[in-house]
Amino acid sequence: MRKIFFVLCGCIFLVAAGQTNHDKASANSHFRTVGYLMVGRSNVLAAAQKINFNALTHLNLAFINPDSSGNFKGNHVLQQIIQLAHTSHVKVLMSIGGGNIPAYLTKFLTDDNQQVFIKNILAEVEKYDFDGVDVDFEGDAVNSNYSKFVIGLARPITARHKLITAAVATWFAGSVTDSALAAFDFINVMSYDKTGPWQPSKPGPHAPYAMAVSDINYWHITRGVDKQKLNLGLPFYGYGFGANNTTSEMGFGKIIAAYPGAESTDSVLLHNGQTMYYNGIPTIKSKAAFALQQTGGVMIWELTQDAIGSLSLLKSITDVVEAK
Repeated sequence: MRKIFFVLCGCIFLVAAGQTNHDKASANSHFRTVGYLMVGRSNVLAAAQKINFNALTHLNLAFINPDSSGNFKGNHVLQQIIQLAHTSHVKVLMSIGGGNIPAYLTKFLTDDNQQVFIKNILAEVEKYDFDGVDVDFEGDAVNSNYSKFVIGLARPITARHKLITAAVATWFAGSVTDSALAAFDFINVMSYDKTGPWQPSKPGPHAPYAMAVSDINYWHITRGVDKQKLNLGLPFYGYGFGANNTTSEMGFGKIIAAYPGAESTDSVLLHNGQTMYYNGIPTIKSKAAFALQQTGGVMIWELTQDAIGSLSLLKSITDVVEAK
């Protein structure tokens, strides 16, 4: 996935306000609901305080990367967010990498730098009491050093009884080795961004249901990953396409606030003439039902893009899981 996310005008469409306080989405105790939360924004603590953690099993804090010297800078809000999640028995992982990683980050995967990088990651895990590490290296960052790094990180993480997970996409699957896949406790399949602002001449749905089926079939059947290790990625955002190759992006909450009724469809005509494509409630529910049968869980990018109350996509997922 190309996580080219343009923070949406300060509009944070938070997950939990007004929702019923469900028991954790583990009404099916083995089904995971993993949500990503971007921690780089100034108001991330306020956002986290409004998340319905009872609807999650895992929270991935994205992205926690070192500086060009390999050092992680302190973030005083991480501890507070982790405590909030742990109070609801949600496991919290530090997610490293991202779709637009700094160019220098891949140098830490080389033989000369890898052990120091792993040591620094482990120190960060211990400092904040993370429950594990999520490796979100994508595209060209999944290079010849990737597998050795993953396996090298997995050993001490597993020895500490922590989790190691990954975000993967079918478009760069050829670079992900079987040995790397075997090292992960579970993987988050980024089944979205089939098209987007980087392809303005190719408008259309970026996360259709058929893509979800195809992606899971690839990782389970073609690559042989146990389906219980797979989480189906669900987008809480959309991409707009218009005349003259104009594009835009919006969170689901913003879409339905501006266009009442849009929650029941997967596209809407914007006031500027663009067509916005996203996943509405029926599609999210269908994907959640598919995930219940064919995977071990779902993954969400990104929590603050949701709507609130009865039209929340996270609530829709929870409703499907609890109905099983």
